[in-house]
Amino acid sequence: MKQTVEFCGRPFHFIGIGGIGMSALAQIVAQRGLPVSGSDVKPSPITERLQAMGAHVFVGQRAENLQYFRDYFEAEALQEGEDAPGFSGGGLATLPQAAVETKRWVGNWLPQVVCSTAIRAENAEYHAAKALGCPIFHRSDILAALIQAYPKSIAVAGTHGKTTTSGMISYVMAQAQLDPTVVIGGEVKALGGNARLGHSGFLVAEADESDGSLVKLAPHVGVITNMELDHPDHYADLDAVVDTFHRFAERCDVLVGCIDCGNVGDRITLTLSYSLDRTTGADYSVDQVNCGGSGTTARVWERDHCLGELSVALLGFHNLSNALAAVAVGRYFGLEFQTIAAAIATYEGARRRFEYRGHAQGIVFVEDYAHHPSELTATLGAARLQIQTGTTRLPVLPQRIVAIFQPHRYSRTQALMEDFADCFRMLIR
Repeated sequence: MKQTVEFCGRPFHFIGIGGIGMSALAQIVAQRGLPVSGSDVKPSPITERLQAMGAHVFVGQRAENLQYFRDYFEAEALQEGEDAPGFSGGGLATLPQAAVETKRWVGNWLPQVVCSTAIRAENAEYHAAKALGCPIFHRSDILAALIQAYPKSIAVAGTHGKTTTSGMISYVMAQAQLDPTVVIGGEVKALGGNARLGHSGFLVAEADESDGSLVKLAPHVGVITNMELDHPDHYADLDAVVDTFHRFAERCDVLVGCIDCGNVGDRITLTLSYSLDRTTGADYSVDQVNCGGSGTTARVWERDHCLGELSVALLGFHNLSNALAAVAVGRYFGLEFQTIAAAIATYEGARRRFEYRGHAQGIVFVEDYAHHPSELTATLGAARLQIQTGTTRLPVLPQRIVAIFQPHRYSRTQALMEDFADCFRMLIR
């Protein structure tokens, strides 16, 4: 019998709560007034932030961590609006109704345990959860349940650009006073982190395809930025990747996609399309593009109607494409283009996406999460634009590019070695 995620008072325990995806889910659950605990191998600013929101975080993953809620639920007095002995968080105090609902679980204190694909069967907490009979969910199950709970849910999928695009859509909606709930896989300065609890029917989520769990999600609006083979440890070939996206697409009421990616345009049926090329006939497109080292401007078209000029502070054509996705989603929900454009013009991006880290002796240090050849090509191209155009938003105008690359995943490096070599050759041209 399939287990159901409970948002009516039963506690949650996140194994690996400090992970970028897990922490976003834990934050939303905690802010909804539900009891939350979790563990990670070491403390971090993310775990400290979660503790400040009422979650109890263990350093180290041990079987006894799962006993945390026993004293809490077996306490003799569990009063509305009060914390029971042993619970260090303030979630129930802030939402008295959650405390009322939580009384249903006094006789069953076992938490719902959430883990990611990275948690293996030999993990002490996972092993203990199975032995105790805890409901065990993959993080995608929690995200799927949240998406189902919000009637105007938006899930942003794609091999590249998910975090930037979902962050941008979230920021546009927040600036438009739509008060969205947000769950994304990156720290966005403008949103105060990687999650945000709103009080409307809108939810914006980043949808990860790396382990195939994308097929569990059924949002009202789905976005597909592009499709490539990025996780050869899970997918045998590109056809397997496309199949996963196709199954996701079938579960969306409305599907928005970028037809500049042939795999999307040719193999996925879209409700709304966007493109950087006016001649493609996309629903949303651009012309008069000026892409420089300090940002990009373009004129935006909604089919045959000119909406106006869009200014994107983020560098590169790929970020103009991400911004066009935000335009398409915003327009679908009835936002005025001027409102969308004003928000995008001030969007600063996510951490580790061409993030300025400092400068010394004329050297500017920039960090980027790019780990796939296509992403590296886009990142290096954005850096080269500043040299070619003589314009930059950085404190110092770069004169040359020195790239330090840390490979991520042996399987990806092996499968795409020649493509990695090709993208770095642009540095010596």
